[in-house]
Amino acid sequence: MTLPLSHLKVLDVSQVMAGPFCCMLLGDMGADVIKVEPPGVGDQTRRAMGFRLKGEDSGGFLALNRNKRSIELNLKNVSGREAFYELVRSADVLVENNRPGVAARLRIDYPTLKEINPKLVYASISGFGQTGPWSQRPGFDLIAQAMTGVMSVMGYPGMAPVKSSVPVADLGAGLFAVYAILSAVTGRDRSGQGQYIDASLFEAALGLSIWETAEYWGTGEVPAPIASANRMSAPYQAVRASDRHFVIGAANQKLWVSLCKVIGREDLIADPRFTDNVARLRNRAPLIEEIEASFAKRTADAWVAALLDAGVPAAPIYDYAEALVSEQSQAREMVMSIEHPVEGRVNTLGFPVKLGGTPQQVRYPAPLLGQHTDEILLEAGFGKQDIESFRLRGAFAS
Repeated sequence: MTLPLSHLKVLDVSQVMAGPFCCMLLGDMGADVIKVEPPGVGDQTRRAMGFRLKGEDSGGFLALNRNKRSIELNLKNVSGREAFYELVRSADVLVENNRPGVAARLRIDYPTLKEINPKLVYASISGFGQTGPWSQRPGFDLIAQAMTGVMSVMGYPGMAPVKSSVPVADLGAGLFAVYAILSAVTGRDRSGQGQYIDASLFEAALGLSIWETAEYWGTGEVPAPIASANRMSAPYQAVRASDRHFVIGAANQKLWVSLCKVIGREDLIADPRFTDNVARLRNRAPLIEEIEASFAKRTADAWVAALLDAGVPAAPIYDYAEALVSEQSQAREMVMSIEHPVEGRVNTLGFPVKLGGTPQQVRYPAPLLGQHTDEILLEAGFGKQDIESFRLRGAFAS
């Protein structure tokens, strides 16, 4: 059986993270993803990060662009656009992440391309969306985390601002865009018409702020940083053992009672400060102080084993070196080694969801810049003389 999206052709006219991540997910499900890159330089992420492997492309680029083919096209050049428009005719989806207005100036905006292909599903990913007073602001994960409130709840009370190191706005926007694209494709199968999708980092980060906004609207109080704790349950956070921290998740009354029994503190069950979840949330600081006094008597590994035996969620805190070699990561194939034409064998993250009937596979490693230019244009119906003409007229030049 073929992969479920093998019937879709996707034009990836995006750079850095949100757009490339979105398109890689579509490619992992079988879509033919054509990465349209500026000649000579390509996606900015090719030159990002502070290290290189063997070639010129960064590890970050390799991580975001598997299952794609690359074509170099100068979209500021008439011949470059001519070739691009031909690709649009047979495309199902286009993803771009220019600042609002740039696509129109390049004449690759949705109204222009809709005239060429009315069935096209066109997704724009930007910092703040195509409308509103902030639409022209720079679109970076850091900016979105700052202006949505996400940074305001990170870290500990009173400390300097902290952002999530995992770029939740960028990756969230890519995920939301995939959800919208597949919904629009399904709708097009019924209506015969494509449509425009407007996704943003701002709305992705804000859209993921479920507990924080619920707390604000429910109490009228502005959510504050709570470190590793949870806004819905307590104790549900990192705690200190005799040697290091680990995490516990006593998220309901039954688990709280079991936790107290494991640590030999049944007296806490009847303590009026901790009688139910509401009381425990209100008295989180003394709660953690009480249970950490018990946890200090044994190692983190010993407590994790004892709590798990009693059915209480608990876990060690791994760094990435530990997480990637864990038995669960290995069992779930979350680390894959793939062949790259320059790098040789390189590690990449595995597929985060598994399809039972049509297992995903790496059909292409992250492409070299322009690696498939001629191949893609030949598939689009151009002859070798056409391609040479494009080349002489600057379609592939920076």
